[in-house]
Amino acid sequence: MPVYKDDNIDEMKTDMSGAIGADDAAILKLAGNSPYTQKTIQYTTQSSQLVSEIKTLCGIQESDNGLAPQSHWDLDGDLEFINGGQFRALQIGRISKIMPGPQFRACVQIRSSASYLVGKAEQINAADLEEDMRVGLGGRLEIKLPLPPAVDPTISLMQVDERPTTTYADIGGCAEQLKLIKEIIELPILHPEKFKKLGIPAPKSCILYGVPGVGKTLTARAIANRTNSTFIRITGSELNQKYVGEGARMIREIFALARSKPNCILFFDEADSFCQKRSNQAQETGDAGVQRTLLELINQLDGFKDRGNVFVLMASNRPDTLDEALQRPGRLDRKIEFKLPDLQGREEILRIQTKKMAVGQGIRFKLLARLCPDSSGAELASVCREAGMYAMRENRREIIEADFIKAIEKVIKGYRKFLNQGKYMAANAM
Repeated sequence: MPVYKDDNIDEMKTDMSGAIGADDAAILKLAGNSPYTQKTIQYTTQSSQLVSEIKTLCGIQESDNGLAPQSHWDLDGDLEFINGGQFRALQIGRISKIMPGPQFRACVQIRSSASYLVGKAEQINAADLEEDMRVGLGGRLEIKLPLPPAVDPTISLMQVDERPTTTYADIGGCAEQLKLIKEIIELPILHPEKFKKLGIPAPKSCILYGVPGVGKTLTARAIANRTNSTFIRITGSELNQKYVGEGARMIREIFALARSKPNCILFFDEADSFCQKRSNQAQETGDAGVQRTLLELINQLDGFKDRGNVFVLMASNRPDTLDEALQRPGRLDRKIEFKLPDLQGREEILRIQTKKMAVGQGIRFKLLARLCPDSSGAELASVCREAGMYAMRENRREIIEADFIKAIEKVIKGYRKFLNQGKYMAANAM
């Protein structure tokens, strides 16, 4: 009798159910699993729960109306945009007093008479607001924006951003003076522990004086190139303003700007233009504003307020005209005189000036230095330029010694009638 497939269905089921046991079922459950499957499922579940909690706290809900999440709403900004402007003008005030308490309240002075007790906007951190700070106030007289200190543009332009290319190697005949200046400028900044160990305060001011053209301003340029501190250069004539009190205000703002820097060097060039001796005829001569500027400078140098890491350099051709109160120790700690270079100094200056010039071989610089007695560095630089002009007129590619001798005859002997260094040095003996 033939056997059909359907006849053995029950037997086949019985055989299959008997073939798979508990161990086989456990093996089948492990199929496709890795050692990290359970941890992956656990972390996925935890992350899903955290996402749902964040959505609940942020107020994000599924919506069909197309609105942004509620946490991103800016109703005040939208209202300003609807009213016709994305930014409204703010009133500028100054915080005079911050009141204690859990909620921020501050007394703000607007203009010169009105004072208000105001709060702050929610996005402003209370830790960013300090007393005597300029702030912007909105329409409801709440602090919308902290503002930087107000600095006169003429003061900010005095700050030297581009470093000069002059270095100490470009200055000749001033080795002793440069050594003293390095003690004042570099040691307090680079090695302040030496002064603390000895228990002495570091010198923070000095005046460079001497005849014109001996390298006072050139030394200040080298200092600006050498140090990484902020360098602010002030010409004395810039402080002589039309209205009385403007120069004193500029002095206060200059020192306020300097105190805001980690280290700052103030260089007052031509200090004799505003530091002259005080007289009783100031009102008659029109020097009342100049004297106020001098008094404010004296107060900033040695007043009740600490100067901080502010180093003051001054340069003057007329030290005999400076006020006695300015010259005392504590206000001007060092007085460095720049004298006319000696024979070795003149030779060094000539070599420095001709370093980048196309000069011939065999030039006797020592002889040229002997031919320039009592000459300043500026006169020697003029000699080198005139020697180049003589070579240019004759269409030569090099400057020879004869060009230097002609230049000495023209500059040193010809122009000397316009100057009288001996009388100048005698009048300015300090």
